[in-house]
Amino acid sequence: MAAQLPAKLKPAARVAGQRQDVWSIVNEAAAASPVQPIVNMGQGFFGYNPPGFIINAAKSALDRVDCNQYSPTKGRPRLKKAISDAYAPLWGRKLDPDTEITITTGANEGMLSAFMAFIEPGDEVIIFEPFFDQYISNIEMAGGKIVYVPLSPPKDGASRTSSSAEWAVDFAQLEKAITPKTKMIVINTPHNPVGKVFSKEELQRIGDLCVKNEIIILSDEVYDRLYYVPFTRIATLSPEIENLTLTVGSAGKNFYATGWRVGWLMGPPHLIQYVSAAHTRICYSSVSPLQEACAVGFEQAESEGFWDETVQDMKAKIARFNAIWDELGLPYTDPEGGYFVMVNMAKVKLPADYPFPPHVASRPRDFQLAWFLIHEVGVAAIPPTEFYTDPNAWIAEDYMRFAVCKEDEVLETAKERLRGLKKYIEA
Repeated sequence: MAAQLPAKLKPAARVAGQRQDVWSIVNEAAAASPVQPIVNMGQGFFGYNPPGFIINAAKSALDRVDCNQYSPTKGRPRLKKAISDAYAPLWGRKLDPDTEITITTGANEGMLSAFMAFIEPGDEVIIFEPFFDQYISNIEMAGGKIVYVPLSPPKDGASRTSSSAEWAVDFAQLEKAITPKTKMIVINTPHNPVGKVFSKEELQRIGDLCVKNEIIILSDEVYDRLYYVPFTRIATLSPEIENLTLTVGSAGKNFYATGWRVGWLMGPPHLIQYVSAAHTRICYSSVSPLQEACAVGFEQAESEGFWDETVQDMKAKIARFNAIWDELGLPYTDPEGGYFVMVNMAKVKLPADYPFPPHVASRPRDFQLAWFLIHEVGVAAIPPTEFYTDPNAWIAEDYMRFAVCKEDEVLETAKERLRGLKKYIEA
């Protein structure tokens, strides 16, 4: 048993008193399940390696003395130039590698750097629900106050399959959420967990509100190479909007390498310089050989046909996996981007006397669904109410989030196991 800390040594409020997180609950359920091995479709890591040309670049980098030492705190020049070149046709102009791009230790540290750079105690940050859970702790770490605006799913999501585009922004509520203390808004497109790609019209309205009210836009675009409908980058809508926008990118998501922890932020010099300053104080510099490998990834991706291939492969995986929901008659949200599928399981009847542990029984229904899926069919998925505040958890309590970025044989095994749900589905 862990020792009790004396009052003088109590942990800081920013990390103390948090309830058990979804990841530890799912891992606990997986370890205790009688169905082994578990098919893990919960956490969004890839079930396969980056392509050979990127792996080989990483191996080659390890043989170079300079790649095994500190990189410049703002990132290796070759990687910043490669990002600038790769994004130039998408931006409509070339970003300055020295003043408009900074490399971070994954996208998450990049976002923490942005919050630390601009958020002071009492500043308000608007977040759309559902949200990537790391946003919350990162903002709170900087002392910010979070203001939540929920995305509204289609009202008949329990009875029909729908597009993720139907998860709508309530602009009246968004405008109401803006106060003189609003310093920043966080956008995630393509969206985790919904798969929504914010439309150009939605982004324009959000951008106009931010220009009018002088609000920084932190646009989390880590899935920016995985979109299946037209994709707009909010920073490209106007010089005025670009002037307020920090765009987040991720080599982990781009190149199937979530463990490499290479990310970047792009934006105007008057914003990026302070993100870079915060990054320097958080971790100084990021992993040198993997930065070099990512530079090669960007330099060669187009000629290797990688960007087109990654979209085709992921679309095929989504279609392959979603066939099981069509078979079972369970509606789902068809993603416009990314690799998550939200499935509505309102029709799944959980046994009234099922022995859920207290810490699961006390959480919303989707936590019970997650525990049940792991113990009865051996498939792990994530309960999305973890990505909501308690007052709005009802919006997602019948949904489950599945990550399809796995080998096809894993998807087929998951489908076979999920057929075990048939006896629990009400017509």
